[in-house]
Amino acid sequence: MIKNFDQLLEAAKSQKTMRLAVAAAHDPEVLGAVVKAAQLGLIEPILIGDQQKIAELCGEEHLEICGVEIIDEPELEAAAKVSVQMVREGKADFLMKGLIDTSILLKAVLNREYGLRTDSQLSHVMLYDAPAYHKLLFLTDGGMNIEPTLAEKATILRNALDAARTLGMETVKVACIAAKEKVNDKMPATVDARALQNMSREGDFGEGVIVEGPLAFDLAVSKEAAEIKGFESEIAGDADVLLVPNIEVGNGIGKALTYLANAESAGVIMGAKVPVVLVSRADTAEVKLYSIALGSIIAAGMNPTT
Repeated sequence: MIKNFDQLLEAAKSQKTMRLAVAAAHDPEVLGAVVKAAQLGLIEPILIGDQQKIAELCGEEHLEICGVEIIDEPELEAAAKVSVQMVREGKADFLMKGLIDTSILLKAVLNREYGLRTDSQLSHVMLYDAPAYHKLLFLTDGGMNIEPTLAEKATILRNALDAARTLGMETVKVACIAAKEKVNDKMPATVDARALQNMSREGDFGEGVIVEGPLAFDLAVSKEAAEIKGFESEIAGDADVLLVPNIEVGNGIGKALTYLANAESAGVIMGAKVPVVLVSRADTAEVKLYSIALGSIIAAGMNPTT
């Protein structure tokens, strides 16, 4: 099992090299991360975007792209379509967002004619390597789904499980986060959390999955807190996945991990036929690199014959 981001990079290096299609690749920060990932042997990049701008940026940033495939497509909608079609046609294994609005890229991903939609819904999955925690920690969904229903939370959880299993987690421990551990009809998050726990016990999420909820954040990540509170649990202090009730909770926990707990992070969108690496311009170069590595490992795990 991969336990930290150093091991994440090594795992991405050791597997078959995945081909990454970058939509609207004419972005200096994305180009820098993609070129570094290629130099480390994590990926084989395919750059789709404004070829002249890509060349100019690589010259300005001293980035070596000799031998890298570049498809000249300055128009953003067209660049998104070409990127998605390359994956659909088996010419690329996963996607990354460049200098393009997320909505434009995801519209192409979800296109019924040429896109990569599945029966699932899209959801954002973050992975954190926090110095204060003893292993990697998934968080979902703090980036896409605003106020998911119970059925949507079940799908979001399945997407996170798909990601977790590609990292070699034989047993995945999921904490459904709420403000308290007791079910309260006035607190829908607790009701949904208990329902997800019951679904897991009935086998809805497959073997090797333990779902508990509702669980407060402290119990999910701290055995000491559980002991002090006298809370009996199979996963307290040892959660692999934090399933949050809404986007505000996920956004808050994620940023607290980054800015207060000095956690490194990586993020992808799950629910399509392949992972989509989607990073913010505010993300560090390391976050972009780790996200590419995570996407590569998930892509290989989702398509083992690739």
